[in-house]
Amino acid sequence: MHGAHPSSPEVSARMSRQASRDTGTERAVRQLLHASGYRYRIHYPVPGMPRRKIDIAFTRARLAILIDGCFWHSCPEHATSPKANAEWWRQKLHRNAERDQETNAQLEAEGWIVLRFWEHESPDTVMRQVAAAVDREKADRGRRRRGGDSR
Repeated sequence: MHGAHPSSPEVSARMSRQASRDTGTERAVRQLLHASGYRYRIHYPVPGMPRRKIDIAFTRARLAILIDGCFWHSCPEHATSPKANAEWWRQKLHRNAERDQETNAQLEAEGWIVLRFWEHESPDTVMRQVAAAVDREKADRGRRRRGGDSR
């Protein structure tokens, strides 16, 4: 598959317009989190994996938020398969899914919690789930610290 190309310059141009970062959902979730007082890093490097990034990272809580595009990550509800050069695209999208699994495994091995969402999900719902996870991690960290201090 390496070295293969989309079937035409038109297809290539159309696919290049499919956002891979800073999607509308990602920006909306970040704005909601920030407005609620949460602080985070964006496009944070995945430890041990060059060229892979965490969309929204809570480094102290080791919480990785990844918001997957429906096209690039083969959303079960909204995925489409280009008809031209179909086998090339099938392999490309399959490899993206494998990369997602590798990224999850690497982050988990490094002690991170991984939360993945689809770009079609409500930013408000995503924000509430992320905020709950951050708050849970903060509370757990506080309990561990207090437990460790009293020994």
